[in-house]
Amino acid sequence: MLIILAAPSDKSAAWLVERWQSHDAVLASAADLSTSGWSLYSASSESKACIGGRKVRNEEIKGVLTRISCVQSHDLSHIVPSDREYVASEMTAFLLAWLSNLTCPVLNRPVPGCLGGPALRPEGWTYLAARLGIPVTPVRRKTHDRPFVPDNLSTCELIVIGQACFGDASPKLIENARLLARAAGTNLLAVRFTGPDSDSTFANANPWPDLASSQLADAALNYMSVSAC
Repeated sequence: MLIILAAPSDKSAAWLVERWQSHDAVLASAADLSTSGWSLYSASSESKACIGGRKVRNEEIKGVLTRISCVQSHDLSHIVPSDREYVASEMTAFLLAWLSNLTCPVLNRPVPGCLGGPALRPEGWTYLAARLGIPVTPVRRKTHDRPFVPDNLSTCELIVIGQACFGDASPKLIENARLLARAAGTNLLAVRFTGPDSDSTFANANPWPDLASSQLADAALNYMSVSAC
């Protein structure tokens, strides 16, 4: 079984489930955590999950793609409104422990505070890139919670999956994208630069890229298959 942990509204996740149907791919959402049958033990092989009405042992899971940072209360329509924030927090904590206990390949592995790899703010990604010697575009904020990005800033996106990197850019930018992913400790990362040329600067990064293309979907599937061997 391949598990895609995503929000119900994630169209990219639904597309991947359809494409990976022959590999027994299933979409797991917060609602599945309200189904009896889950268990978590220090020995991963003894733990069990219940997804889509099916009970599965951890050892039967061949790979997991995580596309959420946490369980959102608005995805818990089956929980009474007054309890949703609390239940979302408890579900997130359980998923963090469960994902960390898996021995199969996971894109992206959880980190403290985030189920789907490093969820840095734009300033955090820019700081990390600068520390690695990657030329960066400065980040400024004009309000408390919204980073300022110039309107005329064109971007070139590269997507790192394992050791592979996809996108049309100079070899220097491809190497910088791989370098940033390794430094962040993630095996799945979209990295944006101001252009495709070698003198382009880093703009931002995102650990949850859209994989709804044949090339990227096949690369993600290959990563999980090869890493499981």
